[in-house]
Amino acid sequence: MHNLELIAQRIQGSLDEKDEVREIAIKSSRALIRMSSSVVHGMHKGQDGEAMLMEAIDESHKLKSVLSEHVDIWHSGIVQDALQEVAEAAILTAIVKGHELPTPDQLGMPGTAYLMGMADTIGELRRFSLEALRRGDTATAERHLDTMEEMFLVIMRFDYPDAIISIRRKQDIARSVLEKTRGDVAVAVSGERLSARMSELEKKL
Repeated sequence: MHNLELIAQRIQGSLDEKDEVREIAIKSSRALIRMSSSVVHGMHKGQDGEAMLMEAIDESHKLKSVLSEHVDIWHSGIVQDALQEVAEAAILTAIVKGHELPTPDQLGMPGTAYLMGMADTIGELRRFSLEALRRGDTATAERHLDTMEEMFLVIMRFDYPDAIISIRRKQDIARSVLEKTRGDVAVAVSGERLSARMSELEKKL
């Protein structure tokens, strides 16, 4: 029993360290969510959030390094949710700017968080498509729809148990969003063609 106190101290020291790291992870994750949300909202207003996105990606790499010996915290809900937000902001930025998509490694995150973020990006692209339709720009709306369909086909390839990746709910939401957008774009395109035909007829009269 002479070593009982030493054992207790070592356990306490380990738990104190984990508690400190957990607090760092929570603070960092909240910052990632805040920055990523600002990037996405800014894009819908025509703002360039590249600098803030780079800051978020840098923060995700730092967090990965801090949690290298605390895998349980790295895979915890709040951290993974934050990484999904970063993935969504980064993927959406690349699409809007016409760049190649960043990889999970470049963003400092596991592939599962990246896929979840990609699924959410489909919803944001619907907003871009609807904004284009409101401007009467059906070509851009169709382009966004094509991208949505490509990404949807990709996320639907991942049919795994929730214990591996909990993506089924996001797949269902993406399917619904895609179907609505198809309908909206189809109506707009049909209306545009009808209007063009009417104009041609008027010219002939």
